[in-house]
Amino acid sequence: AQSHWKAIDAYKAVEHDPRFPKGKYYACSMLPYPSGKLHMGHVRNYTINDVMYRYLRMNGYNVLMPMGWDAFGMPAENAAMANNVPPAQWTYSNIAHMKQQMESMGLAIDWSREMTACTPEYYKWNQWMFLKMLEKGIIYKKTGTVNWDPIDQTVLANEQVVDGRGWRSGALIEKREIPMYYARITDYADELLAYVDDKLPGWPERVRTMQTNWIGKSTGVRFAFPHAIRDEAGAVIGEGKMYVFTTRPDTIMGVTFCAVAPEHPLATHAALGNPALAAFIAECKLGSVIEADMATMEKKGMPTGLFVTHPLSGAQVEVWVGNYVLISYGDGAVMGVPAHDERDFLFAKKYNLPIKQAVAVEGKEFSSDAWREWYGDKDNCVCVDSGKYDGLHYAAAVEAIAADLAALGLGEKKVTFRLRDWGISRQRYWGTPIPMIHCADCGVVPVPEKDLPVILPEDCVP
Repeated sequence: AQSHWKAIDAYKAVEHDPRFPKGKYYACSMLPYPSGKLHMGHVRNYTINDVMYRYLRMNGYNVLMPMGWDAFGMPAENAAMANNVPPAQWTYSNIAHMKQQMESMGLAIDWSREMTACTPEYYKWNQWMFLKMLEKGIIYKKTGTVNWDPIDQTVLANEQVVDGRGWRSGALIEKREIPMYYARITDYADELLAYVDDKLPGWPERVRTMQTNWIGKSTGVRFAFPHAIRDEAGAVIGEGKMYVFTTRPDTIMGVTFCAVAPEHPLATHAALGNPALAAFIAECKLGSVIEADMATMEKKGMPTGLFVTHPLSGAQVEVWVGNYVLISYGDGAVMGVPAHDERDFLFAKKYNLPIKQAVAVEGKEFSSDAWREWYGDKDNCVCVDSGKYDGLHYAAAVEAIAADLAALGLGEKKVTFRLRDWGISRQRYWGTPIPMIHCADCGVVPVPEKDLPVILPEDCVP
């Protein structure tokens, strides 16, 4: 029977087929990675899809069940290296074997529409899409802090780091600054959030909450601590302003320290004459750039010996390097308010830093002996020991403080997102070539569309 079905192309989807009056139905399961052999997970998924195909077809739908191969990536490259063969050879051999296994199962696949991600005919359109998004400014290049796997010699996504180690190699992840191409998905953060809130009918509430938290919209104030710190050439670092973002500007009068990321320009400058600080910064760079990891790791710090000026009180504020501050989040610096942030409280207790109350809740007594949940309450608090802001509740304090910072030219209200732009140049050799030319005369320029695809050599053994 299977030979007959194959001979007559029984599963080939034909446009406007009169046998199927209910119209088209696209039944696509996740395309497999060509690892070499089908496993029971493949059998399960494609059997479910096959059953759905046959049921819909019998009910009058013109069903298309396509198949393709997610064929690029590091596993193929690593396997090829282990076997001393080109990744292309290893990949195409696996595809041939897995296709034979699928055909023997009798799956209702339209093989006339088979695609393979590592063929130039396919990845030409990846490159075309890259160029179109580059034209629109959706794709751009910048130096960013990334998860670096020293064994696999590649960048890993946050989801590929487990307990601070690479998910494949098990190596301890390092933080590195690498120039990469990014997709500007943060431009669509509000639109994404609106869809989560209003246009996902039937989705479980926990999934919607997870997506909302992933996008992570925050409203607060971005402001600067002025300073006159100069680099070796005599230029003022960062134009004399160290910026931070906070959702609790009402507690600004409780700032007793600031912490910067190990990669921050002030940290780099301070480390030049301080071997101990340089060693601490190097230690901090061993670890992931995942926010969740930062939340659970032991908080460590070291003073830089540098001071910035509080923008409203004029007090001198000590700058520390903190292993929990990410250069890729905000401006790579945070204000420390131990009295009203639990992380800052524990950090201050560990390093014997001042703890200064700036808001209070009626009927509650503040003590720096131990953290209490109400210390971080913004719904019921009023400003205290905060000069002209005393007695203001959260919303009024935010408005007043933001207005004063704006009048000084040092800050403004701002909306930020936890969502980060998507790094898209993580692969090593075995991946779609990025269609950019590095020219000694012209700099970095895009490949003309007429010259696509940029072909990846298939005879290389990494």
